[in-house]
Formats: sequence, C-alpha cells, structure tokens
Amino acid sequence: MNKYIITLTILTMFSLFSCKEKENKEPKYVLYQKGEASWYGPGFNGKKTASGETFNMNKLTAAHRTLKFGTIVRVTNLKNNKQVEVVINDRGPVSKSRIIDLSKKAAKELNIIDSGVAKVKIEIKKSK
Repeated sequence: MNKYIITLTILTMFSLFSCKEKENKEPKYVLYQKGEASWYGPGFNGKKTASGETFNMNKLTAAHRTLKFGTIVRVTNLKNNKQVEVVINDRGPVSKSRIIDLSKKAAKELNIIDSGVAKVKIEIKKSK
C-alpha cells in the first residue's frame, strides 16, 4: 500500500510540474488595439526605417506610431483569423485611419495583399 501511495504522489507531482513547464513556454499576449491595417513595401524597400534599420519588405516587420522599436506584436486579421508576429521597426502609418503598416511579407501571411487593408487586432507579446 505504501508503494502505491508513493508512486501515485510522484506521478502527481511530475504531472503538475510538467504542466507548469508547458504553460510557461507559450508566449503571452495582451490586447493593445483594434483597427485597420495596411501594408507597404516596394517603394520603401532598402531605405532606412525610423529605427535606423534598413527596411526589408520580405521580413516580418511593421510600422506603428507609438509602440517602442523592437516590440513584438501579434497581428490578427479579424476577417479570416490569420495571425502573424512582427517586430516594430518603423513609424507610421501616414493615414490617420490606420493603426499599423505591415511589411509585404506580413501582409501576405494575413492575406491582405490584394485588398490592401484589413480590420485587425494588435496584441503585444509580454516579456517573461
């Protein structure tokens, strides 16, 4: 009987610790903003961004008016629920009706290349 209780206790503890470990590995996001996104690319490719980086339309980056450079955000297309994680490295968008400008690659992953714009939500990745 004692061996059974000890074994059950060990298995229970192992199960609890393994669940906690998996829980910590998943990124956590906090809703920041909802609105309209657009994308930019060819006319700006190879030029300097506001952060000083060279813009590459084939990387997962974005422009935002106020978020700190280097902030990682998850952008969700509210029409099709496609998501992409991008790094803020530029300022924009110029249009006051939009909340974020995505690189061409990010726009492609969200399936907004043809439409040019989409309703999105932006979630900030929490640091651990």
